[in-house]
Amino acid sequence: MLFQNYIAASLAVYSPLLSDEENLLTYGKCNHKYGHGHNYKVKVTLKGPVDPKTGMVMNLIDLNKFIEEAIMSVFDHKNIDIDVPYFKHNISTTENVAVYIWNSMKEKVGNLLYEIKVNETDKNVFIYRGELQSN
Repeated sequence: MLFQNYIAASLAVYSPLLSDEENLLTYGKCNHKYGHGHNYKVKVTLKGPVDPKTGMVMNLIDLNKFIEEAIMSVFDHKNIDIDVPYFKHNISTTENVAVYIWNSMKEKVGNLLYEIKVNETDKNVFIYRGELQSN
């Protein structure tokens, strides 16, 4: 089961562990002091058995509600660095956005969650399957 949506968000990628020069060398134009924006394409993939009573892996009404709570209301038309508390202490790379979405969706759908895919651009795609989790 795959759900896809788009979020528009702004950010300025910066690591407090690097000097200004190192930040610029590491993140390039994504390190602009006034920030920049992306129209991210986010895909949430669930994997599980089809419920014989409903014919679904998960009720789509519930899934849409969970997507709204865990992703859309958090990121869409927001400044990630300012509006999402997690990113006050984590660098706002797309890799970390994918990890954040994974953790938020995992709380909602549990073990049905299979994969989070975030397209930053058509060329830059980040996939996360919970590898950092200790299971």
